Amino acid sequence: MSILTRPILEINLNNLVANYKLLQQLAPRAEAAAVVKDCAYGLGDILVAQTLYEQAKCRCFFVAHGVEGAKIREVAPDARIFVLQGIGEDSLDDFISARLIPVISSKEMLAFWKEHKIPGIKPAIQIETGLNRLGFREHDLAQMNHEDLHEFGTVLSHLACADEKDHFMNQHQLDMFIYLKETYFPKLEATLSASDGTFLGKEYQFDIVRLGAAMYGINTAPYRENQMKPVVRVKAPVLEIANLPKGEFVGYSATYRATSNRKIAIVSIGYGDGIPRSLSNTGKVFFNMCDKLHEARILGRISMDNIICDVTDIDNLQIGDMADIISDYYTLDDIARDAQTISYEILSRVGKNPRYFRKIKYPEVIDF
Repeated sequence: MSILTRPILEINLNNLVANYKLLQQLAPRAEAAAVVKDCAYGLGDILVAQTLYEQAKCRCFFVAHGVEGAKIREVAPDARIFVLQGIGEDSLDDFISARLIPVISSKEMLAFWKEHKIPGIKPAIQIETGLNRLGFREHDLAQMNHEDLHEFGTVLSHLACADEKDHFMNQHQLDMFIYLKETYFPKLEATLSASDGTFLGKEYQFDIVRLGAAMYGINTAPYRENQMKPVVRVKAPVLEIANLPKGEFVGYSATYRATSNRKIAIVSIGYGDGIPRSLSNTGKVFFNMCDKLHEARILGRISMDNIICDVTDIDNLQIGDMADIISDYYTLDDIARDAQTISYEILSRVGKNPRYFRKIKYPEVIDF
């Protein structure tokens, strides 16, 4: 007898490459950079970077920290690797050994860079255009001398509301970015848009587009049908099936009570696997039985290792059958909506979790 106990994370690298190439086609005049920070949104930075480097000919990557960039350098020997959080004492060795490009966001970081310049590297400068996060404000730029202004090779900013096509902030930030670039950095290559900004059109794309969430299958432009192919699927096995008599409670804190006789399935996945606890008594899983799709509502509190589902109306369900947690018909965006969070968070939490049994679909011609 065979029995499974661990949830399964399926990663489709064919679809990852297809998504990258589609986004590249949407911005044909820009270089398509791959954002592989946070362990490539949890899916494995080495795995994703090598796939994109070898199969999609990607030669530009963005990470958050120097330690991430140093890992990527191992599989992308001649790519440019930008580090969004910049450079400091804790990452200097990584920048030197891996020849990383820092994104400078403050006067203090610029001063540190000038003390520890890496020959042949031109840093990027991040400018603030409305997000009010990292970046030089206009008054900072106005105080910079000629030498400092010519320290950089790239100018960068980030959109706040690009997932809303008609949001006034998009045009406001575009105008501010163009103004600051033309005033202070007229000859530098420029990058304003991540995935969502890429969909806004060519005026937002400039020289580099930074492809992250959409490349991983997330719908970053919810005002339009998602054109991206799914990169991840999550399944988990049924460990037990039981009857739940009318009046009985389910789960911690007894938050669900059966109003009629029900049948329940205990599925081996929980918040310890990155499934949001906010799906308690709200979320759902699906069972595909004999090519027929069945929805099973989550009952009670999600625990660390298990969820309990109502399978009263599902015939022939057996222990060992797989519940679809994230699938083509219940996507990352769907589960995020029901959990009242964002799909980026769920992907990151699920992807980095070591408890999953991973099944990876590799491009046919790649040799790992």
